[in-house]
Amino acid sequence: MTASQQELIRFLEDRFACAQACTECARVCALRASLVDSDGAGGQELVRRKGIMCAEVCDATCRVLSEQNLVDEDGIRIQLEWCRALCLESARVFDGLSDAEDAAAACRACARACTGFLDTLG
Repeated sequence: MTASQQELIRFLEDRFACAQACTECARVCALRASLVDSDGAGGQELVRRKGIMCAEVCDATCRVLSEQNLVDEDGIRIQLEWCRALCLESARVFDGLSDAEDAAAACRACARACTGFLDTLG
């Protein structure tokens, strides 16, 4: 296998891993947002909004990564950076909340996957 074939395989593996992490993060964040009482205090509303926003951005990122007619590399990079930043921000919001460990962990895993795929892009 040539170096270019190995690079292509790594690119595709990292792209798939990132899409999977985005899907899982979207699922967990949407679930977390649905568990929060929308009539609750301001802090609870922030948790709900972050969960919804994170789920939407992760879902959009997964769709971008799944498109066969490749979006330009700059567009992919911007989407990944946005997703990574929002996931890290959401993880910080979820930290310390009871029963939010899974959501924080999924957000951090997604951010790592985005970073890994960004590294593949160079």
